[in-house]
Amino acid sequence: MCGIAGFADGRNRNAWSPGSDQFDRARTVLQGMCDAIRHRGPDDEGLLVDAGVALGMRRLSIVDLATGQQPIHNEARTVWVVFNGEIYNYRELRSELESRGHQFYTGSDTETIVHAYEEWGDEAFGRLRGMFGIALWDTRDKSLVLARDRVGIKPLYYAEAGTRLYFASEIKSLLAADDIETTVDPAALDHYLSFLYTPGHASIFTGIQKLQPGHLLRWHNGVVSTRKYWELPAEEDSEVSEPEAVEQLRAVLQGAVSSHLMSEVPLGAFLSGGVDSSLVVGLMAQVSSRVRTFSIGFDDPAFDELEHARTVATHFGTDHHEFVVKPDALAILDDLVSHFDEPFGDSSAIPMWYVSELARRHVTVVLSGDGGDELFGGYDRYFPHPRVSAFDRLSPPGTRTVAAAVWPWLPHGAKGKNFLRRVARDRQGRYLDEIGYFQPDEKQALVTGDLRRRIGSSEATGAARERFNRFAHLPWHSQMMRFDFETYLPEDILTKVDRMSMAHSIESRVPLLDNEVVDFAARLPVALKIRNGRRKHILKQAAAGLLPAHILDRRKQGFAVPLGGWFRGGIRELFSDVLLSSRATQRGYFDVRFIERLVDEHVSGRREHTLRLWALVIFELWHRQYLDDRRRPAATRAGSLAAAAS
Repeated sequence: MCGIAGFADGRNRNAWSPGSDQFDRARTVLQGMCDAIRHRGPDDEGLLVDAGVALGMRRLSIVDLATGQQPIHNEARTVWVVFNGEIYNYRELRSELESRGHQFYTGSDTETIVHAYEEWGDEAFGRLRGMFGIALWDTRDKSLVLARDRVGIKPLYYAEAGTRLYFASEIKSLLAADDIETTVDPAALDHYLSFLYTPGHASIFTGIQKLQPGHLLRWHNGVVSTRKYWELPAEEDSEVSEPEAVEQLRAVLQGAVSSHLMSEVPLGAFLSGGVDSSLVVGLMAQVSSRVRTFSIGFDDPAFDELEHARTVATHFGTDHHEFVVKPDALAILDDLVSHFDEPFGDSSAIPMWYVSELARRHVTVVLSGDGGDELFGGYDRYFPHPRVSAFDRLSPPGTRTVAAAVWPWLPHGAKGKNFLRRVARDRQGRYLDEIGYFQPDEKQALVTGDLRRRIGSSEATGAARERFNRFAHLPWHSQMMRFDFETYLPEDILTKVDRMSMAHSIESRVPLLDNEVVDFAARLPVALKIRNGRRKHILKQAAAGLLPAHILDRRKQGFAVPLGGWFRGGIRELFSDVLLSSRATQRGYFDVRFIERLVDEHVSGRREHTLRLWALVIFELWHRQYLDDRRRPAATRAGSLAAAAS
């Protein structure tokens, strides 16, 4: 695990000889980019500056501690690579490549990438079983190739500036280059207001893009092209019986967890007490000596899961560690913002920060249970609200049409408006309404006229609808799960886990998103995943006999945070100090009167706006760190960037 950064430049590449001004400037820029992500890899650094390219990495040493330093090259030194992640099938690939005549000089998984690319070209990335962000320089045709893992476990950003293409594991590294466009992308901001995260292809900065999961990018002579090398199968064509599926799933899961245990440093697991993390711990306990587990709780019983985590820890005899998060956790807000680099409104980043901090005192690698809900159907939102179901069942024909005509005319806050808006929509619209925060009509009231004009026709929920098209032939439950797999999972869940774990220099692995698990689960019929209202049916059947019985079907709690109580308690000043400050109200993004109304309604208890207000607070704090501070003089800005990367 590490962080990578660098750039390719198609101009004057022959002048990049050691000792030249161009060489020295390129190395200085590369060094600054790597310094900005030191937290991702505090153990080692590697830099390569050659004719037209600069590759850098910061290493968190986990596998091949002695000889795994990057950048790594092939025998002829014509292919070079820097790499963030882990390749779990590297031994099998290495054996095959050695049989084909390739010679290795390290024991690392990184070197496998170089020789696989030599042998199979771009097709090599589809053969990798793991999580990765890769940058590969091919000196033979002066091409830079970037690749990101299938699911999006590891991040990779890029930006074009003049004749250069920059890349990095985190945006702060790109910003260290200091010649990238950093204005706010209005469409990305609109997406953030809808879903609390920016879209999968873009960032909050106009000049910075994300390489999407399952994609590779090629830069050659200043021309950038991207293509998809993998996508989630669109057919549920498995014909196995339930007993066969249970047996096969158990074997696939055990293989995934076992492969994810490769490490030369201490290893543990995040444990919430839910089915997914408990199953991962149980499978670890079958093949490992005493497992270390780490859990987070709250002093509000409605949000606390420590009792369940303790039950699982006791059941498997783990070395268990806990931490209770309290309202003073908001003291870490500036740190959270600095590590995400973009506005990120999922408040469960707070407990993820603390559980990562707790785990780092004991281990360097942790396994988590992320991905189970999207693959096996675990979210409550996959079932309609009882009131919506009753409306569909009992309302006479034409009622939906009436609701569609009435709700837009109701004022903000009118009783029943949100319900009428939801029932008036088709099922895709209802789902987007369910997972959204500021709805399109609310954004019309929230944002200023100038921002509305800049957003134009690129409203986020309309674009999100297109995600359903490839799966439209599948049952509705399957469509929702696959929508989440391609959006919410990489852009929210996996982003949160990566940034918060890497903030503490700890590697998080997700065995439920192993290639074999994803391929197997995607082809199972949805009737095996959701049965008679039971979520994750097949996964729970596979876990039966391993986990304590009451863990299997207890009510799903999720990684929620008691923000609502905190907002109405001792942190009300957050609104006046941040949201309603003169700095925030003068930016021109939002209508101040609408924000004042949200604050008043929430604090008085008349309406619930916790996550909407949280999203606005995070955006304002982000703006202060990443735009206001960058407009300061260079010396001050350098200090600010150093603080953001610490």
